[in-house]
Amino acid sequence: MNIHVENVTIVNRLGLHARPASRIARIASRFTSEIFLVKEGEEANAKSILEVLTLASPKGTELVLRAKGSDAERAVKALKELVDSGFGDMNG
Repeated sequence: MNIHVENVTIVNRLGLHARPASRIARIASRFTSEIFLVKEGEEANAKSILEVLTLASPKGTELVLRAKGSDAERAVKALKELVDSGFGDMNG
């Protein structure tokens, strides 16, 4: 079983609010791997908008992306690109 881990930092001004959480869940759901976001030991299923929101992650928050499964590396890469891009949200 493949396990892949990457560190990311929330860079968009408004942090990890509902729209970015939705985008994370939508992308994570495309993969068969189990995918989690981890903040200071607290873990959230990346396929669940509500769980992602419970991490309360303002700009500057460091998170760990962790995936386990056959497509773990691709899943983490896709989510890291999303986070690094500021969720494509130039204003927020």
